[in-house]
Amino acid sequence: MSESELLMEAVNLEKHFPGVKALDKVSLQVKSGEVLGLVGENGAGKSTLVKIIGGVYPKDAGELRLNGKPLTHLSPGIAQRLGIAIMHQELNLVPYLSVAQNILLGRESTRGTGILDRRAMDRRAQAVLATLGVSLDTRRLVAELSIAEKQLVEIAKALSRDAKIIIMDEPTAALTRKEAENLFRIIKELKRQKKGLIYITHRIEELVKVADRVVVLRDGRIVGEGQIAELGPAQIIKMMVGREINEQYPYCAGTPGREVLRLENIRRDGVLRDVSLCLRAGEVVSIFGLVGAGRTELARAIIGVDKISGGRVIVDGEVAGGLTPQRAISKGIFYLPEDRKNQGLFLERSIRSNTIVSSLRRLSNWGGVIDYDKANRMVVDYVQRLSIHPPAILRVCKHLSGGNQQKVLLARAVMTKPCILILDEPTRGIDVGSKTEIYNLINKLKADGVGIIVITSDLPEALGISDRLFVMHEGRITAQLAHSEADQERVMEFALGTGGKS
Repeated sequence: MSESELLMEAVNLEKHFPGVKALDKVSLQVKSGEVLGLVGENGAGKSTLVKIIGGVYPKDAGELRLNGKPLTHLSPGIAQRLGIAIMHQELNLVPYLSVAQNILLGRESTRGTGILDRRAMDRRAQAVLATLGVSLDTRRLVAELSIAEKQLVEIAKALSRDAKIIIMDEPTAALTRKEAENLFRIIKELKRQKKGLIYITHRIEELVKVADRVVVLRDGRIVGEGQIAELGPAQIIKMMVGREINEQYPYCAGTPGREVLRLENIRRDGVLRDVSLCLRAGEVVSIFGLVGAGRTELARAIIGVDKISGGRVIVDGEVAGGLTPQRAISKGIFYLPEDRKNQGLFLERSIRSNTIVSSLRRLSNWGGVIDYDKANRMVVDYVQRLSIHPPAILRVCKHLSGGNQQKVLLARAVMTKPCILILDEPTRGIDVGSKTEIYNLINKLKADGVGIIVITSDLPEALGISDRLFVMHEGRITAQLAHSEADQERVMEFALGTGGKS
């Protein structure tokens, strides 16, 4: 490989967070006219690596080189000026500006008086889009565009800044098959223009279409790499998931009771496709899937946050029509959301306020006044049972660690005395000790006869704690596996949509 082919090089990059080594001596190269596939399970270190390249995080050790020169004191602005562009899953566009204004943001054309020259901007934006073979009305507001069209605007924005390296993070997660094919065509054009691309995806079938080489991350380390033509999907999957499940997942076999929840052909246009499953009392069911699989969307459909377009939700043998989150709680269903800070907790309120908020009716007297003596006793009991630290019920939740914030939400859930508990990524971003405490609580609730659905992107967790495991891919259930028959490679094949295929 000649020096002219090498655009960027990472050498022994390291990054530490409290209690976690997110990157451990990671080295890779990005060449001109090549697509480097970057794959790994959730939490493997992909996002951390991208944020270091983009100047969001400083590296703790190692070196980044661009065109052979070391990069120091990198920031997002400097990274952009040096020709590094990142397309995040959540696109970074201004919705109520036009296509042209977004493409040329910060580099607008003006007349002598300082007024925007919109015609000149439209011509410049159209010229950039033309290099991609794309026709798009540059006067339209970005808010009016489809996801696929917004991605085209992001790519055009990168090209207008003369980006040499373009990083795409799960770019097809929200695209239809036809839109994805168009994106692949544009990637070929970018390769022809000698751009260097890093393509992050969980979809192995896409790597075959777009990538030249692949790097596999696991637990912050590179565990494999090579030419796509020399590596089959099975080998890449094995590298992705090649760690053992150990005793940190305290599985307890039980005897499930009556059926408490049944989903029959649940549909939501463009999101869920004929999803059917059942849950019994005293059973833990995991729903595993990768980005865009539809797991969280299924939970939101069950409790009525999102309206379904077809199918039935049956609770304790009765069809539950027109569910809302409040009615779901009254029927014994409690949902703990994935985003605890924005959708779960009132961060400026106390542990007590956050714990009792879903049980106010039970804690109030006939006049609607909260019995705080009773509330305090119950909250103190849950704080002790869940080992919430510090054990001060008036402590404001924003000052708690992530693990203790999650325990507060679990205390809220348990206080409602649910028959069905839906936990969406219950251990994401928390330490190992808190994870074990949460698993023990799940087992305790299971023994008490609660039916529990755990939505997780942590494959060892899904395998380690569940009686049955459902795998989702692109809005469908692709497999149902008992605890005894599920293994990492088999589950990952179904999650990638390749299970059962020769």
